[in-house]
Amino acid sequence: MLRILKYLKPYLWLVMVTVLLVIIDSYVTLYLPDLMSQIVDEGIAKGNIDYIQKVGTRMLLVSLIQVAAIIVMSYTSSWAAMYAGRDIRSDLFKKIQSFSLAEIDRFSTASLITRTTNDITQIQQALVMIQRMVIRAPVIAVGSIFMAISKDAKLTMILLVFVPLASIALYLVFARVTPLFKSMQKKIDRLNLVLRERVTGIRVIRAFNREEHEKKRFDEANRDLTQTALRVNRMGAVVFPIMTIVMNFTIVALIWLGAKQIDMGQLQVGAMMAVMQYIMQVLFAFTMISMIFVFLPRASVAAQRVLEVLATEPSVREPEQVEEPAGQGVVQFKNVTFYYPGAKEPALRDVSFTAKPGQMTAIIGNTGSGKTTILNLIMRFYDATEGSVEIDGVDVRKIPLAKLRRLIGYAPQRPIIFSGTIAENIRFGRNELTDEDIFRAAEIAQVNEFAQRMPGGLNAPVAQGGTNLSGGQKQRISIARAIAAKHKIYLFDDTFSAVDFRIDAKIRSRLMKVLKDATMIVVAQRVATVMHADQIIVLKDGAVEDIGTHEKLMRTCPVYRDIVFSQISEEEATVGGELNGR
Repeated sequence: MLRILKYLKPYLWLVMVTVLLVIIDSYVTLYLPDLMSQIVDEGIAKGNIDYIQKVGTRMLLVSLIQVAAIIVMSYTSSWAAMYAGRDIRSDLFKKIQSFSLAEIDRFSTASLITRTTNDITQIQQALVMIQRMVIRAPVIAVGSIFMAISKDAKLTMILLVFVPLASIALYLVFARVTPLFKSMQKKIDRLNLVLRERVTGIRVIRAFNREEHEKKRFDEANRDLTQTALRVNRMGAVVFPIMTIVMNFTIVALIWLGAKQIDMGQLQVGAMMAVMQYIMQVLFAFTMISMIFVFLPRASVAAQRVLEVLATEPSVREPEQVEEPAGQGVVQFKNVTFYYPGAKEPALRDVSFTAKPGQMTAIIGNTGSGKTTILNLIMRFYDATEGSVEIDGVDVRKIPLAKLRRLIGYAPQRPIIFSGTIAENIRFGRNELTDEDIFRAAEIAQVNEFAQRMPGGLNAPVAQGGTNLSGGQKQRISIARAIAAKHKIYLFDDTFSAVDFRIDAKIRSRLMKVLKDATMIVVAQRVATVMHADQIIVLKDGAVEDIGTHEKLMRTCPVYRDIVFSQISEEEATVGGELNGR
């Protein structure tokens, strides 16, 4: 929490106002019992009505000041905490945005969402308490002890018995509660994960009649979290009965001892009432401290989780020594080996090839052979473990990330569609693109073919995730987004798989004409998509099996032949090779 407190620095004036108001509130709280004792001893006991009115008026005024201080204090402490929480959330979001896919995988999406929402809410609540109760409770406790001693030191000695007992009880309770908070936050992560999978995978879940199974998973995660929360709350609930018992026994002891002293003429009634109030305030201060111990451990765990993310350095960083590529778009892999974080086997093994401008380079292979991984390394979603990925002879690790990604038009394997319109999805943040650019990209990617049938055309609304579009339509929008701006390199990661053969052929034909001067790398499962490529890279288990044209590979590469004959007939494969040769 101490490291989190630095976020209050920009709002120090609000914190200072809060502290000043807490001091005023504490002073009035300590002053009122003294005024009350004066009314009893000097006013009521002596029948002095004027004195009662005079001191009573003073009590009313300071009480009104206290009320005003508490109201303003509530605003200032809340503002400071909420603004600090906003800044933490902003820094956390920026940090997550800088993460490579390795860090995202390490923390998990569900956990990052929990840390950005629930954990920061816990921190905000703690910051409010720190400004108000953490300052007020010790001031009231210490001040009340001194004021009680000034009234009657002998009667105040009763605290030497009850305060240690309360302290030991609180320590024993919270020593057991603190570890449970860490478990509780992890279980919130788990609940978010199950809920997220339930919502995003609703189609598959219903298709395979797994609703009951998913309900059971959610119920288990929910029940697990509930049981942990109940254990925490049960232990926290013990605090208040303990403090109540301590306060009741203290009051009984005070009345018994105080009555004896009054009977012997050693203490006045008003002084005894003041001492009783001060001792009660000490015990109430301990109750406030117990509440702090309930909230602060959980906030401390939340702060640790947030700081863990903020302290994590992304594995993909901006280069220290910057080099600019020539701008031709030549992509070269030199003996690249890559391990995913935590993997024992490499996803790519000693991969080398060159993709040149004006050519279509296709990558094909069985599932898990490393096709998408190659594109991830070009985009620097990950960095190569060994070897180098170069553009125009410059290692991609030396190219600024913004510059690198401006060179590349990318269509991912799973098309991501955002809420808005079709045109907004194609433009996607690149405000410099004109309507003509958007229309041209939509025409090439055959988006207009279905957009014209929708009300509004390219301005037709799209639901979040593209739920009102088919898989093929989403892929076409993804392709249009990739080619809307002019790039030197274009990467298509199996973006034709959901498109029918007729549309596939139209898109590829237009892409070859429009992108004839650019480097085009296409990952595909369909042989028909890649058989006309200038070079085809065949992958098997992360290694390059062979590179060549369709005709050459049909002669020299058994792996490629097996893939081809699993999809098309020998006659179609031969015709494809002849066409490619022409």
